[in-house]
Amino acid sequence: MDFRFTREQEAFRLEVREFFKSALGEGWGGIDPDSYFQDDNWRLIRGLTEKLVEKNWLTLAWPEEYGGQGRPHMEQMIYNEETAYFRAPVRDTSMGTHMVGPTIMLYGTDEQKAEYLPEIADGTAVYCQGFSEPESGSDLASLQLRAVEDGDDFILNGSKIWTSGAHRANRCYLMARTDTEAPKHRGISVFVLDMATPGIEVRPIINMFGVHYFNQVFFENVRVPKQSMIGEMNRGWYVAATTLDFERSGVQRFAANRRDLEEIVELSREIKSNGRTLNEDPKFRARLAELWTANESGRLMAYNVGWMQSQGLVPNKEASVSKLTGSEIAQRIKHLGVKMLGMHGILDKDSKHAYLNGKLAWEWMDSYSLTIRGGTSEIQRNIIATRGLGLPRG
Repeated sequence: MDFRFTREQEAFRLEVREFFKSALGEGWGGIDPDSYFQDDNWRLIRGLTEKLVEKNWLTLAWPEEYGGQGRPHMEQMIYNEETAYFRAPVRDTSMGTHMVGPTIMLYGTDEQKAEYLPEIADGTAVYCQGFSEPESGSDLASLQLRAVEDGDDFILNGSKIWTSGAHRANRCYLMARTDTEAPKHRGISVFVLDMATPGIEVRPIINMFGVHYFNQVFFENVRVPKQSMIGEMNRGWYVAATTLDFERSGVQRFAANRRDLEEIVELSREIKSNGRTLNEDPKFRARLAELWTANESGRLMAYNVGWMQSQGLVPNKEASVSKLTGSEIAQRIKHLGVKMLGMHGILDKDSKHAYLNGKLAWEWMDSYSLTIRGGTSEIQRNIIATRGLGLPRG
C-alpha cells in the first residue's frame, strides 16, 4: 500500500499553499469567531470567494457540465486540507460546495441541477442548514417543521435552531415533515428555500463566549415551490443522510488539528515550569506525541474517505469514523492547550497577558460542541456499530 501522493498532486498542494499565502498574507492566523460575520470580515470573506471562483477552485472535482473542472477527487481533498490548515475563511460557500451540491447531483432533477449548481459554483449561493430543531437534535427524525401541500407550493410552519450563518445566507437547505401519519423517518422531505421568502424570521443566538453565528429561524406560512423539493416526497431522510455523510467525511478536521498542535508546540517552548521549558517535560511530550499520532492516524482514515469518493462510492460508516475521531481529538487538543498555560489559559483577548490573543480560551469553550454538532459522538458510534459492524439496533 502506497500512502504517497503523486508528483502532480504534490505540485497542486504547493500551488494551493502559495495561493493562500498570497491571498491571506504570510502570517495569517484566521478570523476570530466573534467577528467572523461582521461587515469588515464578511467583505474579506466574499473577496476571497471571488478569487477562488476566478481560479475555478470552489468546485474542483465537480463535472464540467455543473461548473466544475472535473479534477480528481484526491485533488479536491488536498484543496480542502490546505484550506483548513491555513484557516481560510470559506464558510460562506463550503456548505454549498461540499454538501448541498453533491447531494443535488445525486438526487436532483435536471431542472434543479440547472438552477442550483451554477450559483454554488460561481460563489453567489450562501447556504445555511435547516436540520436541527429545539426538540430535535440527535433524534433528528423527530423534527416537527410542517410542510403542507397547497397547490403548487408547500406551506412551512415551525422553526429551526443552531442555524449557523442564517443571518448571512440567501439559501436554506432544510428538512420538513410532509406526512405526520407516517413513521418518523418516512414522512420527511428536503427542500431548497430562498431566504428572502416572506414569513422567515432569523433571531440571533449568542453562545457562551459572546459570539453570534448561531440563529433560530422561524417559519410562519412560508411558501416553498414544489419544484424546490430535492428527491422524492417523504423520502427526504435518505437524501439528508447522504448530505450528512458528505459533512462528516472531511479531512479538514485533521488539518485544523495539526495546525493547533503546531501552535501548542511553539508555545511550549516559551512556557517555563520548574526551571525548564514545557517542551522539555517528559509528561507533556508524551501527551503531545499521543495526540499527534492519533491525529495522523485519523488523517489516513479521512484519506480513505477521499479515495472512496474518487471511486464513486458514498462513505457512510467511514464518514462517521472520520467525524468521531476528528472531533474527539480536537476536543483533547483544546483541553491540552488551556491546561498547559494554567490560569493564563482562560484569559480572553481583552487581557494583555493572554497568549495567542485569547484564542485558546474560546477554542476550549467551543470544543465542547465539537462532539455534539454535526452528529453527536454517541450517534456516530451507533452508526459504526449498526452499519459498520452489523450489530443489532438497540
